[in-house]
Amino acid sequence: MFGLTFEKILLIGIIAVFLLGPERLPHYAAQLARLVRQLRAMANGAKDRMRDEMGPEFDDLDWKKLDPRQYDPRRIIREALLDDGEEPIVVSRAGPNPDGAYLQRKRADEEAAKRAEPAPYDSEAT
Repeated sequence: MFGLTFEKILLIGIIAVFLLGPERLPHYAAQLARLVRQLRAMANGAKDRMRDEMGPEFDDLDWKKLDPRQYDPRRIIREALLDDGEEPIVVSRAGPNPDGAYLQRKRADEEAAKRAEPAPYDSEAT
């Protein structure tokens, strides 16, 4: 949850003990527990309201399909441009283009490093 590991949570707890002190810590711990209960109740209320408004379709809904992390604009555009009967064009992801500009520049830099040439110097540059 939020990238917090057990060690980080423990460290936050130890810092809280030192900052708040033993007399105020139980009060703030109770407030945190109350906040967590309220957030959980709000989430459950929203889920129940969605279930009431959507009816039996709510249980049949594929939530993973609606996950924004699954969003791929290339796939959406490809599917929109294809007719219903056409087969999608599969592009091979074999690797980077060996003739790409980036790889050509990288090879040139590696060759220059092997020759141990000094970097070009322009005396007129400011």
